[in-house]
Amino acid sequence: MKGIKCSVAVVLLLLIGQSLIPAITRAEEKPARVITLAEAMDIAREKNKDILKAQEYRKQIEGRYVEERAAALPQFVVTSSISRNRDESQRAYGTFFPPESQIRSASIGLSQALFTFGQVGAAIRGAKLGLSSADEQLRTFRQAALRDVSSAFYDVLLARELRQLAAQNLEQKERHRDEVQKRLKLGVVTDYDVLAAEVAVQNARPELIRMENLARTSREKLRFLLGIGDAAIEVQGNLAGDPGPDARLEEAVEKARQNRPEIADVGHKIKIAGELITIANAGDKPRLDLKANWGWRELRLESNNADGQAWMAGVFLTYPLFDGMQARGKVLQAKSNLTTLKIEEAKLLDMILLQTREVVDAVREAGTIVKALTATVDQADRLLQMAEKGYEFGVKTKLDVDDAALNRMQARGNLTRARRDYLVALVTLDWVKGTIGEEGK
Repeated sequence: MKGIKCSVAVVLLLLIGQSLIPAITRAEEKPARVITLAEAMDIAREKNKDILKAQEYRKQIEGRYVEERAAALPQFVVTSSISRNRDESQRAYGTFFPPESQIRSASIGLSQALFTFGQVGAAIRGAKLGLSSADEQLRTFRQAALRDVSSAFYDVLLARELRQLAAQNLEQKERHRDEVQKRLKLGVVTDYDVLAAEVAVQNARPELIRMENLARTSREKLRFLLGIGDAAIEVQGNLAGDPGPDARLEEAVEKARQNRPEIADVGHKIKIAGELITIANAGDKPRLDLKANWGWRELRLESNNADGQAWMAGVFLTYPLFDGMQARGKVLQAKSNLTTLKIEEAKLLDMILLQTREVVDAVREAGTIVKALTATVDQADRLLQMAEKGYEFGVKTKLDVDDAALNRMQARGNLTRARRDYLVALVTLDWVKGTIGEEGK
């Protein structure tokens, strides 16, 4: 009896534990955060990993600027030392050179570049241009992230609407199955019609499953681009909207040339390359430095002791007469780098022209498709209603209803995809023009 009681108690505990698990899980689940497109872009500006990396790169370049600027500023160094030396070989000189000595000193030194043949100034200007280049690279990453986030946001809306269409299609198939079952009871259809309706229902389920998975993966991609970890999100918005006027290619190209950060970045790099040529040219040129040192020094030689101030000041000229053509080689490399950057600038302009042309055509194409399919969807909805009514009154066959339902689903799916493509094309056009996420341009 005791064994039976223990077994019953264990089973009850297991049942209670299993009943509590779903409740605990539901308590731990956090509600999904509903965000709009504007909120998604704000989150991306703060947490997108590519943007964060670009910000850190900008900080590195700022440190490089501070480092290069230090070459033009005076350098102060405090030095303090104490040393004790003993050399028995000094006894050969008698008492003039005691074998043991002790030296203590403390001093402050100054060094200042007076003339470097433009090397220091060019380094400072180049580092400052590097800051501007880093700013443009940050803009590049930020705009690319906003483009990707916007596209992913519209993909989530597309997946949600396609899921709704799949669910509506399944509901329509289930309604027809129920209607056929009613007709079977009245004796106006056969078992074959019931089986065909059931097969149609089962064939509609996989599409709904695929669309549910597409909606889930689309949200995961958006969450990844936002950089918000495993926080649950849901989007707010829709793909509805009428296409606007077609974009003008010439206007878009001019905007891109004015605003694309890549163009400004390569322009800064070309200027930096010019400064590097100046730095390389100064490699075999004379330079002038001021050096000074002031402090205190004490010298102990056995029983003798003396201390006092010690200072030094002077202007030093350094002139490398022959460096094995090292400077000449650096100049050639710097000039080649400048030429390469100019070629890259020309290639970039050609690529932007091509991108702009493709995107303008994509906007025009998607807008035209949206306008064409809008009327088609209305016609498909009306055709399905007519087919269902006709089937209800016995003047239409089930094949007519299936054809009308398929046409309606295809038309609505095509329209939804076209609207998504149009919105993504508009976002891409803003990215190509360099104005995405930047008001006032």
